[in-house]
Amino acid sequence: MSKIDPTARVEDGAIIGGGTEIGPYCIVGPNAVIGTNCRLMSHVQIMGHTTLGNDNVISPFAVLGGAPQDLGYRGEPHRLVIGSGNTIREGVTMNIGTTKGGGLTTVGNGGFFMNNAHVGHDCVVGNNVIFATSATLGGHVEIADGVYIGGLSAVHQFTRIGHAVMVGGVCGVRSDIIPYGLVNGQYAALEGLNIIGMKRRKFTRERLAAVRGFYQKLFHGPGVFADRLAAVQSMAGDDPAIAEILAFIGGGRHRALCLPESGGSLAEM
Repeated sequence: MSKIDPTARVEDGAIIGGGTEIGPYCIVGPNAVIGTNCRLMSHVQIMGHTTLGNDNVISPFAVLGGAPQDLGYRGEPHRLVIGSGNTIREGVTMNIGTTKGGGLTTVGNGGFFMNNAHVGHDCVVGNNVIFATSATLGGHVEIADGVYIGGLSAVHQFTRIGHAVMVGGVCGVRSDIIPYGLVNGQYAALEGLNIIGMKRRKFTRERLAAVRGFYQKLFHGPGVFADRLAAVQSMAGDDPAIAEILAFIGGGRHRALCLPESGGSLAEM
């Protein structure tokens, strides 16, 4: 049975799962669907056609399902779908989609969204991500599983960030980042591989060595990048992570690939 504070406003039509707690001064709109065992602490607003899975904890002043911040939006009943087991801290905002973006913003399971993080319209956010304080996504961004985005970093619209990427703090990300990449700088540049993250994912020494060798040839070998990329295609069978990186590069559509700065160091490798 759900528990709703008497000061909260839950509109007719909202669906609230069993065991969910809705705290003081929360507002839940008529098109909201909230799963089981969620906790809305206080002053949370669930707007629009928003669906939440189970076991989410949402801190005060989060606003989920607000209208997209897009000049072309005309009030269409688009959607925000959030998975289960997320921690959504104070002041986080997540917007519904737009017609031109397919009408849907999605957030996966097990994410940790620190205070004032923002997920823009039509974004696709994977599982087990961490958004530090004020990490911001523009519209149509794709974030794979296991990504960490540092505090005050902003990701340009239509950018893709691959699996297990680490983005440093105060970065402007305007290019696609390969899986397992580590980026930093005022305008994010590729600094190497997220070795710590790979070790946490149980990469053996042999796997790390294979992916390091691939990275070295692709990003720091002789000649122009296009020729190096063609030359490493045969390495796709050496390790699943290499195949994943090559597939990611081949799937680029809107943004250039994030590359190392000229003379970038591989010291961390």
